[in-house]
Amino acid sequence: MNDEIRTRVETAVGYRFAHPALLRAALTHCSATARQSEHNETLEFLGDAVVGLVVSDLLFEAWPEADEGQLSRRRAALVNAQALARRARVLELGSCLALGRGEEKTGGREKTSILAGAFEAVVGAVYRDGGFGAARDFVVRAFAGEIARPLDEASDHELGDYKTRLQERTQRDFRRAPVYALLAVTGPDHARAFESRVTLEGRVLGTGRGTSKKTAEQAAAREALARLDDEQAGGTAPLDGEGTETP
Repeated sequence: MNDEIRTRVETAVGYRFAHPALLRAALTHCSATARQSEHNETLEFLGDAVVGLVVSDLLFEAWPEADEGQLSRRRAALVNAQALARRARVLELGSCLALGRGEEKTGGREKTSILAGAFEAVVGAVYRDGGFGAARDFVVRAFAGEIARPLDEASDHELGDYKTRLQERTQRDFRRAPVYALLAVTGPDHARAFESRVTLEGRVLGTGRGTSKKTAEQAAAREALARLDDEQAGGTAPLDGEGTETP
């Protein structure tokens, strides 16, 4: 890790390391070295615990009346690998990683698992270098704007790309593409609410609501995926006609 990379990461993270070796280790993937003390797996382990604790605490403070299930679902959405990888991309950690030749050739700098691990490792490094307060400040900055979002309304980041996942699944399993329809737009101009529906060959798979058409469609796709999972687990025929719309 050269001085330029160190400066870039410290600026993005908002923290200056007293012990740069910790940051170097956080940015070193296990494929780059066989020495455990020089790569980021143990820092990733530590950072995972810190992120989980801080996000849990922030959610508890923001939503004191919420039940355990609501808080758990929001935490899971905020700290899953895809969500953490997106935060790593915002910090441009991918370009700063030390990777082995194999990972470099196979696009390791853009792999979700590697980026999510790097984000957690950087949190772990900040914790080891500056203590819990410094690590908490970093996590608060990283999740700014997401904690206060109403628990019953997921953001695009939290939802992930459920539309793509549903498209891939229906093409794979049924050789058909889902169709989205906007059902309603309500509320004043400054606070619009959208409701969308997704169907497959006329059968309603899911509906969703959000503050934009895109968010509503993502929510509908998420419900559709959950329904398909339930049907697969229960042995129900995926296109048995239940819920089919009448033309």
